[in-house]
Amino acid sequence: MTNIQTVPLIDKKVLLEVKNLKKHFEVPDGLRSKKTLKAVDGIDFTVIEGETLGIVGESGCGKSTTGNLLIHLLEKTEGTIVFNGQDMDSLNTEQFRKMRADIQMIFQDPFSSLNPRMRVNDIIAEPLKTHKKLSRKQLRDEVYQLMDAVGLDRSYARRYPHEFSGGQRQRIGIARAIALRPKLIICDEPVSALDVSIQAQVLNLLISLQKEFNLTFIFIAHGLPAVKYISDRIAVMYLGKIVEITTKDKLFNRPMHPYTVSLVSAVPLPDPFSRDTRERIILEGDMPSNVDLPSGCRFHTRCPFAQDKCKVDEPALIERETNHLVACHFPLNVENIISN
Repeated sequence: MTNIQTVPLIDKKVLLEVKNLKKHFEVPDGLRSKKTLKAVDGIDFTVIEGETLGIVGESGCGKSTTGNLLIHLLEKTEGTIVFNGQDMDSLNTEQFRKMRADIQMIFQDPFSSLNPRMRVNDIIAEPLKTHKKLSRKQLRDEVYQLMDAVGLDRSYARRYPHEFSGGQRQRIGIARAIALRPKLIICDEPVSALDVSIQAQVLNLLISLQKEFNLTFIFIAHGLPAVKYISDRIAVMYLGKIVEITTKDKLFNRPMHPYTVSLVSAVPLPDPFSRDTRERIILEGDMPSNVDLPSGCRFHTRCPFAQDKCKVDEPALIERETNHLVACHFPLNVENIISN
């Protein structure tokens, strides 16, 4: 995939602000006792109107849980979510309903996220029926326009999900997500279940729709290539925490957190015959459990640069350079770690 050149975000407003967001689950520990699983454990970030913020990390890092918290599929344990200038906790039922129409989600699995008993036109029309009062003709015309926008032939409107390929099903999900012209769409690993050849098509579609409908994306993924392709800024998560957040270019050219360096250096070079001279960090061992978290820095058990301070004191996410936040006591200075 060729890298898309993103437009600098100048004089844009903050659409979403998240402060100290936490989600803890009680899990069994033996017959009578329980332990706390800290899926998301105090994260802070903002999303600027019109941008794409990528969130990346290994399975179990809390990235999908974060997306579910933002769209209220899960109730948060603690923290504040301010959307479009309004604290979500302060909204009454009607205000929350209107706000909910402005935040939509594209799900990871295009097979299970669509009702197999509903036709395509009914799936796409469902949010319109819930939030708008349209005549039958208006509803049909709107569905057709949405199908056009995502590249689905109108003749498919009466078909069922099982009659489509994975890429086509994801296009149906995307049409449903943009039906209400939301301000923010949370893309929860929307291409991970698709063939590589189809992934680029879906990513290009999302970029095109973002420009056409003035959308803002949070793009969640475990693979860096897709995140690099579509994102303006990228947040890296590890064990429920954000360990680094910066612009796409800085993350790939000057990553500072050892965990980020390990992720970036593992991405294959575009030219398989070029000499790979990149700095590499090979992680050893498995990621610790969210139930029994390490003391101090959560990454110190796998970090080759860990010192005594790392085992005791948890580092704060602070700005080390302009628009470059890192949670590390001893941030690295690694340049040009991956070819553009």
